[in-house]
Amino acid sequence: MPRQIVFTPKAAKPPPAYSQAVKAAGLVFVSGTAPADPATGALVGTTIQEQTRQCLSNIRAILEEAGSSLDKVVSVTVVLADEDDFAGMNEEWLKWFPSHPPARQGAKLPARIPGLKVSIAAIAEA
Repeated sequence: MPRQIVFTPKAAKPPPAYSQAVKAAGLVFVSGTAPADPATGALVGTTIQEQTRQCLSNIRAILEEAGSSLDKVVSVTVVLADEDDFAGMNEEWLKWFPSHPPARQGAKLPARIPGLKVSIAAIAEA
C-alpha cells in the first residue's frame, strides 16, 4: 500500500509542514492533535476534560477520513502541559475508551501556546 496523506476539514487544520495523518503499512499515524475547532482554529474549552474531548473528536474525524475508527487505535501519546491535569484527562479518556483501551504513554508539553493543556497523537489500524 503506498503512503497516503490524510486530511479532513472535519478536524482542526494542522500547522504548516504537518499532515493530520499518514496512512501507510496498514496503519494510520495521526499527528499530535490540538483541541482546536475545525471551523475557526481556535482552542476549544478551558478545562482539561473539554480539551481532551475536542482532541479525541478531531482524531475520530481524521481516522474516519482514513477509513479507520477509534476502536482500531492501538497506541497513543498524550502530552499534558500540567501533570496535575492527568486525572481530569483520564476521566474524559475513559468515556471514549471504556474497555480495551489502546496502549498509552505520556509526556510533558512545552508551554508555547497559551491555554493549550493537551495534545494527543494516535496510531490505528487502517
